[in-house]
Amino acid sequence: MLLHPPSDVVGKEKDDCDEVLLESPTYSGALAFLQPFGVKLNPINTENKGLDPDHLYNILTSNGSKRRRVLYTIPTAQNPSGITLDNARRRAIYQLACEHDLIILEDDPYYFLHPERESLVSFLQLDAQNCMQTDSNAGKGGRVLRFDSFSKIFSAGMRIGFVTAPLPLLERINLHIQGTNLHNCGVSQAMISKMLDAWGGWDGLDAHLRRVSRFYGMRRDWIIEAAEKHLGSVNGVKWNVPTAGMFLWLQLLQFDDTKSLIEEKAADSNVLFVPGQSFDPLDRPSSYVRASYSTASREDMDVAMKRLADLIRDEK
Repeated sequence: MLLHPPSDVVGKEKDDCDEVLLESPTYSGALAFLQPFGVKLNPINTENKGLDPDHLYNILTSNGSKRRRVLYTIPTAQNPSGITLDNARRRAIYQLACEHDLIILEDDPYYFLHPERESLVSFLQLDAQNCMQTDSNAGKGGRVLRFDSFSKIFSAGMRIGFVTAPLPLLERINLHIQGTNLHNCGVSQAMISKMLDAWGGWDGLDAHLRRVSRFYGMRRDWIIEAAEKHLGSVNGVKWNVPTAGMFLWLQLLQFDDTKSLIEEKAADSNVLFVPGQSFDPLDRPSSYVRASYSTASREDMDVAMKRLADLIRDEK
């Protein structure tokens, strides 16, 4: 495996371990998976435009480390920020990966929810193009593993994903699966296969994907409407409108740490948010809060934003 298992890092200094470069903030589930490996997690700034290539470059050139490094990124409708990387940044990041021999883990479960997905260049696409080039990057391809998911486009209960990657890396993944969960649920795979057959190929699937994208776009508009209604008049609350996905990333400027506000006071008010600290690779306090609009009704979104606004005002 690319990453050392926990037994290999006992007694090692953290700087001697393998390194994962990743966005800050990033998906809490990925952090829960990576932390037991004992690898060094190195956060990359995201600003309001996604992973910053300049900050990535500075980290890659700041020392002469020979550690094995991978870059984990959610380029489309990122969880939790909702940010979609533009193509210029994707190309710059991929170029850095070639120059510094990074493997890219492209986790893209929200790609098919993006209303303009055809205009987005994936890291896998850049890698495939690179494999066919004869310029200075020749021989530097084959470094992207792309992960997609059916759970976001079919049903949340269908925990089925698929990976596209160079054969040597796929073989390692297959060996890992054989030693852990043997294989994915056969029933879910059979259901997905039947659904794809019923839709009659790509045209039917594409029509479904566009309906799903519109569905989540409508829900996004609902939560923005509720946020503007109840939080727009509250000083120190900021957010960006996501172009796709399921999440609204709110910054509460009057709080250095939203953990107790969300986990205690909001929970007592029967409102479920997630504090920003849960998405920080270094588990640092955060002024941010993630709201999900995937399942809540329009009425519930309105109530939730009102209760959050009341809680913020009560803290002043």
